[in-house]
Amino acid sequence: MADPGTEHEVRPATTRRTFGPVVALGLASGALGAWAGSKPWVDGTGAESAPGMGSEGWGMAWGEVATSPLATALAFVVLACWGVLLVTRGRFRRAVAALAVLAALGYAATVVWAPLSLPDHLVEQVRRRTGLTLDDTSLTGWYWLAAVAALLVLASTVLALRLVRTWPEMGSRYDAPTGARGHDGADQSEAPADRPTDNIDIWKALDEGRDPTA
Repeated sequence: MADPGTEHEVRPATTRRTFGPVVALGLASGALGAWAGSKPWVDGTGAESAPGMGSEGWGMAWGEVATSPLATALAFVVLACWGVLLVTRGRFRRAVAALAVLAALGYAATVVWAPLSLPDHLVEQVRRRTGLTLDDTSLTGWYWLAAVAALLVLASTVLALRLVRTWPEMGSRYDAPTGARGHDGADQSEAPADRPTDNIDIWKALDEGRDPTA
């Protein structure tokens, strides 16, 4: 029968090893999602063509119409959350992980909604700006790349929310000082009675020509 204490020690060690791979997956998928979101997701073809242009490639010509700015913005939110996760601790860190999951869900919803909205939007914009009519529209490879990115972004953020409590945190030595170390009884007993510990005492010692570190 396995010792419960041993199992409790092994499990945190295992989850700590997921920190690097999950963070790498989250950053890579977020960057991929932002890149794919800035590209045309819908293309169109028509019997008529603009001067100097073939009958295909309308999605590329009207890229600002066929893209999804919301998806790009949400991908950048996910990337920002990953950056915050690396430098925070405790409950705030878990709250940021939850925010990353919400942004990932938003990105996935945008990808799902795009085939229902972007084709009609592209047809309407081409008709309004050129007077031409598109016979057919289709999803581009950028859309399918965004769909893959949505799955990876969602998976990585859900893993982060589940495992973030066991991940290593930035040491407290990087925090801004909140007070003198003299509040610790052990440190007070080790320091000489006449050694200045507060900032004001250190400045007074320097004014008097004494070395506050001696």
